[in-house]
Amino acid sequence: MSRILLATLGSLGDLHPYVAVGRQLIARGHRVRLATSIDYRARVEAAGIEFAPLSPSIGELGDRERVVRRLFNPWLGPRRVFEALVTTPLRRAYGELRAAVQGAALVVSHPLTLALHLIAESSGLPWLSSVLAPSNLFSRADPSVIANFEWLQRLPPSSSHWAHRQLTDVVLTSVRRWEQPVHALRAELGLAPVPGALLSRFSPLGTLALFDPSLATPQSDWPSRTLVCGAALYDAPDPEEAANAAPMEPAGLEQFLAAGAAPIVFALGSSAVWIARDYWPHAIAACRTLGVRALLLTGTPLTQRLPPTIAAFNYLPYSRVFPRALAIVHQAGIGTLSFALRSGRPQLLTPAGFDQPDNAARAARLGIGRVLPFRRAHSEARLVRELRALLENPSYAGAAVTVADRSRRVDGASTAAQRIVELTDPSLAPRRTWQA
Repeated sequence: MSRILLATLGSLGDLHPYVAVGRQLIARGHRVRLATSIDYRARVEAAGIEFAPLSPSIGELGDRERVVRRLFNPWLGPRRVFEALVTTPLRRAYGELRAAVQGAALVVSHPLTLALHLIAESSGLPWLSSVLAPSNLFSRADPSVIANFEWLQRLPPSSSHWAHRQLTDVVLTSVRRWEQPVHALRAELGLAPVPGALLSRFSPLGTLALFDPSLATPQSDWPSRTLVCGAALYDAPDPEEAANAAPMEPAGLEQFLAAGAAPIVFALGSSAVWIARDYWPHAIAACRTLGVRALLLTGTPLTQRLPPTIAAFNYLPYSRVFPRALAIVHQAGIGTLSFALRSGRPQLLTPAGFDQPDNAARAARLGIGRVLPFRRAHSEARLVRELRALLENPSYAGAAVTVADRSRRVDGASTAAQRIVELTDPSLAPRRTWQA
């Protein structure tokens, strides 16, 4: 069978979908290598996938909390992310990926692994692009909500649509400037210059859209041969952290859940959780005011004493706790949102940056919840107001059940793996109607 290289950079929300796809490919008899940050080596190998290092490591970026605060800066954050993950380590990443592609029959790239695009193009290696969220497609026909410009949604539809399209053009013009080191490397490799931003350039073989169809419908300006696979789900804990976890932690969870009514679950993913130090006291106070129980997934241990109606854990698989919640409060990262959509529970979406405002807006349009930007969620009063509105209106819970039923029928990892298999052996491909 063929060897497939998957490459990704970023948070756990960027890693887990490719682990899920890799496991599906292995189940089909293929050999899989996953190139990503060295920090994720144990997670990748625990999933039974061959690991390859890809710069940068998370550790080399510096103190985690300080780094995350810099990257979530409302105005400078996106450029800082691009510089930290793409342009600064570009030459190292290119060399590492040159080694990782050896023996591969096909490669699959993440939006930030631009060095892999260059390798595939210069060597003629078959390449599939992939995206994790609708905003990664930069559609002008279905423009995304951009952080700091959420207020545009309050304009009349015609004005809002025009403004979003103009803003998308401005964003891509800025990205083109950030990409200059990548364009310079293209020239060194003898590749023809390309207009526009490389971040909005996709493989002619096709693009795997690893988000649920309920979040976006195919658009006329999507990349050719885009396949909406659905979310690719995986949420196993880090094996090294699990080995050091308190042995009573699973029992403690079950005891808490059995001791009373379903709690509100607060989850902020693997990135925003690092800038939530002063958020948790407000969340605890809001739940006490509302008279509801709460389960907090805090990333790092809380130092304050908790009342018996509140429990906190560093990490728990979302698939285990979300369906048992009264409601879910989360940052609308695409991975967290994908599990929340399958829970059948109403949601308060608190986007912090990047693709999260757009993900939150799309989820809210489904009628499953309300949106409160993370910068405004550090307030007991606001949390109480939004949670009360969420819990007292049964339409949110009803819509959540409907969306969950639809979402559970989708297996994005299996669909993506099947498409990859078809490209490595066209005889296995059924007749397919492409979605874009």
